[in-house]
Amino acid sequence: MTEQPSLNLSALLGEAMNKSSLLWIDVADDRTWPAWHVWDGTTAFVVSGPGEQPLPWLPKEVGLILRSKDTGGRLLTTRAHAAVLEPGTPEWDHAAELLRASRLNSVDDSVTRWAKECTVTALMPFGSPLESPGAYTALDLRAEPARTTVTTTAWRPWHWKGRGPRRANDAPRQARKR
Repeated sequence: MTEQPSLNLSALLGEAMNKSSLLWIDVADDRTWPAWHVWDGTTAFVVSGPGEQPLPWLPKEVGLILRSKDTGGRLLTTRAHAAVLEPGTPEWDHAAELLRASRLNSVDDSVTRWAKECTVTALMPFGSPLESPGAYTALDLRAEPARTTVTTTAWRPWHWKGRGPRRANDAPRQARKR
């Protein structure tokens, strides 16, 4: 029997955080929330609030599920301390600058708006991972999609200037309707 090489989980955590700007925050007694983040080497920072990603108020400890950039699948699950950063503190300024630098399509002074209306949270991973390559839970972690008021009102949405000519693969549907 050959022995598996040991896995450097600290390096894997850093690599997973750097490669993917999306993580999942597992909130106890709630659902798992997707979140855009930035990583500074020890802490992941997220911003939420009006005009930003929706996140609930995070408890002191949350689970972080990190995905593989290649497959999009679960790569690593770990626990993290969550701390809200106060605007005007050096920690908040550091986080806001990192978030602003990696923010795409910003059309306003994001940092000023974040200070007034949003919450910047630091997520600091700690302890041994709950799941890692070769040590995943056997449980099926699929969940129902989050409830939303968004819906389609008809099975064929209205299109500007019509839908165009029917395609050949629509013929069986037309035959069934007759």
